[in-house]
Amino acid sequence: MDATTLTTAYEIIRQPLGEILPRLSAALAPLIPHRGAAELSTHCAHSPFKTVGETELLVAAELTTMLTTGVPGSPWQGRATIGGTAREVVAVTSDATARRSVLVLVRDEGSAPVDEDGLAAAQALWDLVTSHFDRFAVEAMPGALARSRAAADTRARVIAELSTAHAAAVSGVLGVLRSRALDDATARATAIDLAASVLIEMRAATRRDRAIAEEPAPQAFARLADDLRPMLRHTPVRLELGPPDSGRSLAADVAHSARAIVRALLLVILEQDSVRRVHVGWQLTEHELRATVRDDGSGTLERCDLGAGSITDRLEVLGGRLDMEAVQGWGTTLTAVIPLATPDAPDGAANPLADLGGRELEVLTHLALGHRNRQIAQELHISESTVKFHVANILTKLGVGSRGEAAALFHKAA
Repeated sequence: MDATTLTTAYEIIRQPLGEILPRLSAALAPLIPHRGAAELSTHCAHSPFKTVGETELLVAAELTTMLTTGVPGSPWQGRATIGGTAREVVAVTSDATARRSVLVLVRDEGSAPVDEDGLAAAQALWDLVTSHFDRFAVEAMPGALARSRAAADTRARVIAELSTAHAAAVSGVLGVLRSRALDDATARATAIDLAASVLIEMRAATRRDRAIAEEPAPQAFARLADDLRPMLRHTPVRLELGPPDSGRSLAADVAHSARAIVRALLLVILEQDSVRRVHVGWQLTEHELRATVRDDGSGTLERCDLGAGSITDRLEVLGGRLDMEAVQGWGTTLTAVIPLATPDAPDGAANPLADLGGRELEVLTHLALGHRNRQIAQELHISESTVKFHVANILTKLGVGSRGEAAALFHKAA
């Protein structure tokens, strides 16, 4: 990879998450002329499908086939169904992370084939971008996690409303067409087959969405175990694992966060010289996940030893808590309790952060951390006047009168 490609990649990934695809599309345009771009990134739990440019009719289902059949590292160019019409495309699949992703560039009819250098650059940039995306998911950083939770409310509500409306409509059609009062048997049979096919496709779409937005608890814990073993490989500490006894699925952001929190807790535990055995276990109840790290050390660990960083921040975003029990001479038990539903939101209620844009959520995250305008401007690479503009919009949309009230609402809603 040459210096120009690396510089381009840096300029892309330093953008806010919502602006990365437009910037990537612009960077690739000289090498691969295209009219629009779309991505399906399965590491992004609540907004896996994004588009830019002339892709109005494109739907996520059309990218699913390219995601599952594409060969990572070997960009494909040819004709594919885009927006219900066969179009010239370039599809770039990446497995640079544990979850695959695909970038699709929609081209003009009759476009000249892309040369090997152009395809190689697209592959390199997409691998770097997806690795950058995955870091936000795997590390479950509080700001990105808050945006994910806000998006989760909106997305789940829209999906539920659309699914209910479509199912009701199709079920009504089936009820009418199955009526014995109709005498046109051929028309009735054809319509029944058509409506049944629609229902099957809806159910398939639900399964595809669930595969992206959720992880089965045993699979999520197995990934955690794979992360922990290398941490203890060259130490005298023995790792004992207690996988969950439930096969239910977890929201992907909960699974990512639980793994990140356990890794951080284990690092704290391992700072004690007296530890020879550590037990890590997950227990699922109807309403919460309890992730426990227990050692056989001196039992003198104190809460201040845990620090005030990412562990607490992640749990606050999820509405969770950290319980600690230390018994001198017996060891310490740390338990991260994570609700399995969006905190502080009654069924059907909208998240108050849902109306904020991506940049506004980033600014609000910094407000909640007590940052002033100048620091926010430096962190986000924008001017102080732009920060003031976003702050004013945030206060208006949240219906609050001060930065402190906005920060308090952020912590409550996130």
